[in-house]
Amino acid sequence: MTDAAALIARLIKRGWTVGVAESLTGGMVIAELVSVPGASAVVRGGVVAYATEVKHTLLGVDAALLAASGAVHPEVARQMAEGVRGALGGADAAAEVGIATTGVAGPDPQDGQPVGTVYVAVSTGEGTRVKRLLLTGSRAEIRTQAMDAALGLALAVV
Repeated sequence: MTDAAALIARLIKRGWTVGVAESLTGGMVIAELVSVPGASAVVRGGVVAYATEVKHTLLGVDAALLAASGAVHPEVARQMAEGVRGALGGADAAAEVGIATTGVAGPDPQDGQPVGTVYVAVSTGEGTRVKRLLLTGSRAEIRTQAMDAALGLALAVV
């Protein structure tokens, strides 16, 4: 069973929903989740917040933090995961789980961070966990590794 399938099964069992906010992965995480049969029972949707200002306008990431530190920062990942829960929640409540990715896939460094620097975050009503990754490989390999890490962290949290 893939991590995505295991996560969907766990979310269904708990009766929880999930929203995803992605930067460097550009929709890979949400695509992996919705490839699982039955995902529609728990997946609320995904936001590809590739441009820095979109992280602020759609997900509520602090503009001063983005201006001072750039998008590749653990607190940005945290705020993305927390913000997507509200952005993709229902009429009365936030999604129970928010997953976020932000980082540098290459080919060039960004915000003073080297290629391969990635932060993934998972937020629930019980708190938010952020994981820093230093990945190697091609741009495609870094993006895939970031997706895998985000789903792995979500499994560990949920």
